[in-house]
Amino acid sequence: MEDTAIPELVHQIAWCQYERLVQLDEEVNWYQEQIQDPVQQDTTLKRLVQLPGFGPIVSSAVKTWLGDGHQFTRGRDASAALGVVPRQHSSGAKPVLLGISKRGDAYIRCLVTHGARSVVRCAHNKRDPLSVWIPRLVERRGIHKATVALANKLVRIAWAMVVHEQDYRPATITV
Repeated sequence: MEDTAIPELVHQIAWCQYERLVQLDEEVNWYQEQIQDPVQQDTTLKRLVQLPGFGPIVSSAVKTWLGDGHQFTRGRDASAALGVVPRQHSSGAKPVLLGISKRGDAYIRCLVTHGARSVVRCAHNKRDPLSVWIPRLVERRGIHKATVALANKLVRIAWAMVVHEQDYRPATITV
């Protein structure tokens, strides 16, 4: 019959690692509280978090970048300033749209695009107007262009929500 007792050294190492795991878990909880606290206190952040793909980090970054939104005439200008619109090289009657312009703040554009990517990935499970539009766009244009198109739409919606001080209303989105 074999001795199945755990050696003392292994027991000590496992206990040290367990204590370290508990400490890391407490630290992660503290960081989450630090991220969530501003959202609970700021009405604009509360509104922006309602947007699909916008969590506390993306909302805080977009709010900081956008400010009160009045520096832009419309949402289209905000999305162009962020760089989530196609570059245009048109002449005469023939419009030519190239890749996205990638102007503006790369970090915020990256956050918004990754948020849009998560929405695109989960859209097939939902029935709201935005989630119905996304799979059709993915089918026509591909997943990457659909992601950037959704990021463009989300920035425009975020601008409207900030400027007009309104909550997110998914049923009013036209696709």
